[in-house]
Amino acid sequence: MLFFTQCFGAVLDLIHLRFQHYKAKRVFSAAGQLVCVVNPTHSLKYAPTRCAAAPASTEQGLLPPCHHREAVHDPQLVPCTCPLFSCPWEGHLEVVVSHLRQTHRINILQGAEIVFLATDMHLPAPTDWIIMHSCLGHQFLLVLRKQEKYEGHPQFFATMMLIGTPSQANNFTYRLELNRNQRRLKWEATPRSVLERVDSVISDGDCLVLNTSLAQLFSDNGSLAIGIAITTSKVHSAEAEM
Repeated sequence: MLFFTQCFGAVLDLIHLRFQHYKAKRVFSAAGQLVCVVNPTHSLKYAPTRCAAAPASTEQGLLPPCHHREAVHDPQLVPCTCPLFSCPWEGHLEVVVSHLRQTHRINILQGAEIVFLATDMHLPAPTDWIIMHSCLGHQFLLVLRKQEKYEGHPQFFATMMLIGTPSQANNFTYRLELNRNQRRLKWEATPRSVLERVDSVISDGDCLVLNTSLAQLFSDNGSLAIGIAITTSKVHSAEAEM
């Protein structure tokens, strides 16, 4: 009986995910768009007890012990770009993607246009929804964060960052689109480099910002579908033609 109950529960979860996938495809009907259902993760970076935890293996998905980072002497080394963890890892920019996938289990999707379906928007802040997006020969990091910028007033911040240098990021333009109930909201900007850190982007407000009321207008049963498109910037294209 217990086995049957567990199997039936798993089937219901699968049906729910397929239904969410269908709803997102119905909202964003453009051909070729891949729908990715992204579950929330509470950011351990802001957990008050993270420094008191005993040393743990990152292979188990647990937070490594905290320590004061020493100055980086090698200018070619960059710190971990994962916004969820206070991770002590440092490495070359070329291996950041491998680190994010292997250590932090962040999924990567391919395609010029995708739909990012964030579930459980009602969860308390701070909460993150994160994926990597491979497009036009580069990898991007999409971060949707629920955070209280002002006490008692949570907001949603969505940004796309290039896993590359700031000069490389200037070659691209990304667009985030919300579309529901005959309402459409678009945000278009140049992505920032992951070297500039997600926290800085959110503090600067250089991203799509939604208050709770606005997020509810575009959400469907606690899920928020965001259409994502990445193109090369017009300035860069014109320079290439010249």
